[in-house]
Amino acid sequence: MMDTEFLRGRKVLVVEDEMLVAMLLEDILTDCGCVLTIASNVASALECAGAEELDAAILDENLNGQRSYPVADVLARRGIPFMFATGYGEKELARLYPGRPVLAKPYSEDDLVATLTTLCRPPVAG
Repeated sequence: MMDTEFLRGRKVLVVEDEMLVAMLLEDILTDCGCVLTIASNVASALECAGAEELDAAILDENLNGQRSYPVADVLARRGIPFMFATGYGEKELARLYPGRPVLAKPYSEDDLVATLTTLCRPPVAG
């Protein structure tokens, strides 16, 4: 397991409609010290994305037949970093959201934590 100290106290929105996957993410991220908000549909995710103070978000692409793109758009407008975690292909996401990380399901705990840590770190001025 990697060093997760940097994630302690980070506010993360998890948008996931599969209960078992959401529970697994909750276990992993709370073990890292993250403070979570979990949304299982687009409507509640939009509400959270638009109103809550967040450090990052993890979005499932497909929520019970609805795409999470409106949530991604709100997060992008607010300057909140996000990644997609999806069982679908990456080509459409790469076209619509270039430069946003995409974790293909099933992903490893280490890949999830590493990607989230990268999202939460401020960009290095160059």
